[in-house]
Amino acid sequence: MYEPGPSSEEGVVSEPEPEPTGVSVSVSVSVSEEPSASRSSRLTVITVVVVVVAVRAMSRLRRESSRQSVITVELIQFIIQYRAKETQEKKKRRLADEDDELSEVQPDAVPPEVREWLASTFTRQMATSRRKSDEKPKFRSVAHAIRAGIFVDRMYRRVSSSALTAFPPDVVRLLKNLDDWTFDVFALTEAASGQVVKYVAYELFNRYGSIHKFKIAPGILEAFLHRVEEGYCRYRNPYHNNLHAVDVMQTIHYCLCNTGLMNWLTDLEIFASLLAALLHDYEHTGTTNNFHVMSGSETALLYNDRAVLENHHASASFRLLREDEYNILSHLSREEFRELRGLVIEMVLGTDMTNHFQQMKAMRQLLTLQEATIDKQKVLSLVLHCCDISHPAKQWGVHHRWTMLLLEEFFRQGDLEKELGLPFSPLCDRNNTLVAESQICFIDFIVEPSMGVMSDMLELILAPIAPMNKSKPATLVEHETTANSTTNSAIVIPNSGITPSMDKPRDHRTEAKTTAAECLARKSVTGTTASKFNIPKPWLTCLVENKRIWKEQAVKDAEARALATAAEEAAAAAAAEAEESKPETEAADGEQSEVAADPADGAAD
Repeated sequence: MYEPGPSSEEGVVSEPEPEPTGVSVSVSVSVSEEPSASRSSRLTVITVVVVVVAVRAMSRLRRESSRQSVITVELIQFIIQYRAKETQEKKKRRLADEDDELSEVQPDAVPPEVREWLASTFTRQMATSRRKSDEKPKFRSVAHAIRAGIFVDRMYRRVSSSALTAFPPDVVRLLKNLDDWTFDVFALTEAASGQVVKYVAYELFNRYGSIHKFKIAPGILEAFLHRVEEGYCRYRNPYHNNLHAVDVMQTIHYCLCNTGLMNWLTDLEIFASLLAALLHDYEHTGTTNNFHVMSGSETALLYNDRAVLENHHASASFRLLREDEYNILSHLSREEFRELRGLVIEMVLGTDMTNHFQQMKAMRQLLTLQEATIDKQKVLSLVLHCCDISHPAKQWGVHHRWTMLLLEEFFRQGDLEKELGLPFSPLCDRNNTLVAESQICFIDFIVEPSMGVMSDMLELILAPIAPMNKSKPATLVEHETTANSTTNSAIVIPNSGITPSMDKPRDHRTEAKTTAAECLARKSVTGTTASKFNIPKPWLTCLVENKRIWKEQAVKDAEARALATAAEEAAAAAAAEAEESKPETEAADGEQSEVAADPADGAAD
């Protein structure tokens, strides 16, 4: 077999070692002056050698690429497993953080039922952990489900279909207290014949100039508020109804107006805040997210068991606003609509109670930073969340009434759970619920810390603009009095448009310069400045007072339970004694009957 030699006159084939990244083949051919047959023979040999080298090179490349692909697949698998494990660890750490935060404020004296309620409501832990993993909800029959209220009557109470023609005098009188921290919405609903949404919402939208600035037609606003009122009354809930919507809307108005928060926001953000408060529980079913998940409702299936009700509130609200006859946002630009929609959705989803501890922890961490930059969405979401749970921070008469209504709603859910074969959710068993203890824990571990974080947050973000204290937005009554002092106390709102007194509402922004100048003038005269900006906190005294009353009630309830337990034990002991003495009595009766029978026998003999 021919082997090429080293001579430069012969065909020489060099095969260098391939580099790691590829194969390089160099072929050098030098042909001397030889006959054509010899030259052809040598060319054939060279061609064979080149083919052999090429085959070996391709084989090496194939092995290298195969090795690289194996490594890549293994690396990808490792990354996937690592990321999955990391996600699980993060979830465990988040749940552990929530549980740790709850355990830090949870003394041993808290009843297990109340602790379970706190954990299931304000964290992502499931309240029905007592259920076996393989146990399924048991529905006795479709008829039972219907009777239990799964498919409720859709003919809910309708509000008046007449136009917004007037504010009744009693409504006008009560709306003068709309700036108070404790606003009695129960008194208003009597004066307004149950139609509290249309009066309070119209009043607040007008106070902040939203009707004028965003060109909301009165007829469309009337129809929109009418539908919102209907949606809240659909399921006839004791607590999550139109009164609760108005209560939360009025509370966020207090935070906007009396703390100065409105001065930190744009007109669109103020409008979005009021709208989110109004719609945050729209079409609430009167049952919790956990009930929807455990019963497998259509809403839970639609939203994949995550923030079931909150997602529905936001979605149903914007479906309503999409209809032309209810679209109060029709004159917003595309950019304004996107901004408002994003803010409303963020705020409504922020009312999901399972995010509570995570939300509080994130805000506390932000407040500890030297130069904290707090996003407006986070601020307004926290404010709405605090307003949503604020009734324990109101005066006792209002708070106690809200508590009884909420418990009645819980008890109705418990009745449904009993009917459907589901375990009772915490505080839903009407025969075994510690009312006072649950409210004390709710105040201690949820409401009081939340109001504290909200106060610190507002004082931090509003301190730089504290000198810019602007006037409160004017009320409808003030407009009417200014426009015409001879008119009666009813506020006329014609169908064709807004009255001249309301056509140009007071713009609190245009009065900022005058107010700021007055403030600076006062400072220059006194020569003193406040060391720290503080917002009013009327809820502090209410929380202390309400907790004191609940503690007294808890003592009375404990005594009543002890007496009831003692009475039951005494009755049980008496019944046991009666059972024990029954054989002796029967034996004694038998002996007496035998003695009585002897004389008769003797007489017979």
